Amino acid sequence: MNMLVDGEWRTDTYQATNEEGAFERGETTFRNWIAGSDVPEHIDAEPDERFEAEAGRYHLYVSYACPWAHRTLLVRALMGLEDAIDVSVVDPWRGDDGWQFTPEKEGCTPDKLHGSDYLRELYVEADPDATCRVTVPVLWDTKEETIVNNESREIIRMLTTGFREVGERDVDLAPESKQEEIDEIITEIYEPINNGVYRAGFATKQEPYEEAVTELFDALDHWNEVLADQRFLAGDKLTEADICMFTTLIRFDHVYHTHFMCNVQYIHQYEHLWPYLRDMYQQPGVADTVDIDHIKEHYYTTHPDVTPHGIIAKGPDIDFAAPHDRERLTNAATNPL
Repeated sequence: MNMLVDGEWRTDTYQATNEEGAFERGETTFRNWIAGSDVPEHIDAEPDERFEAEAGRYHLYVSYACPWAHRTLLVRALMGLEDAIDVSVVDPWRGDDGWQFTPEKEGCTPDKLHGSDYLRELYVEADPDATCRVTVPVLWDTKEETIVNNESREIIRMLTTGFREVGERDVDLAPESKQEEIDEIITEIYEPINNGVYRAGFATKQEPYEEAVTELFDALDHWNEVLADQRFLAGDKLTEADICMFTTLIRFDHVYHTHFMCNVQYIHQYEHLWPYLRDMYQQPGVADTVDIDHIKEHYYTTHPDVTPHGIIAKGPDIDFAAPHDRERLTNAATNPL
């Protein structure tokens, strides 16, 4: 895989799997925090007074295909931050030159700030000696002219807590009293589910593949049971934890089930995960952040080691807008017998 080394683009450096054939995800590199946002206890960082939460100051670089970038789009939509934070959208196809801007392609935009051809140009602008992978999302500060952060979990916490007064909707996705529980859930679902589909799909030997798939479906079974009695992962209110679960579930049946060989079961076959996914999809603004065409094009054409011919799977035909009847769980929690 490809990465920057001392500010130069290299195509022969980064290895995604280890000698045992197991997938290993690289660390993100830009980890600054917006002033006034809440930093989780497990993160050794402090908000930086250089970065004030202001409408119009920050810009998101995203891919509709990427589940990590999708998290930031969801928060932006749910909080009504569309006018406060603009976005540039890269091409879902990613070749040897990394994420690129193809504004003539449906659903894509130019680099609205710099007119770059490739996302890596922003990384070098922020750090001319950067040695790192070039990933989305990227939160860019137009005042300091640099990358604030490129770690999705941290960006969404900055948006949900630091930008509450900026958003047009009164939505609290990380209430202070629930943050510890929310963080525990996000951590709990990350390795077996969010990263688990990649551990399965990019495994190059049978044992790490089977380990990943087993952990994945054990975790899905667990949360399916949890959602039998409560509307969302942390109770009766939608939180960051649901955002982190949603971006994996919405891709599962179209991509991960087939492309990454996570084919023990479809999400639409789960009694509670399936209506939960529809409930999330039907929240205000969420459907507009989902582009199944971009998702399928990216996964089926960008991983030649997994699908060398780049053929995009046709199905399945799924109705995310079908009724879900999940409101009854919130009503039951609010008005217990």
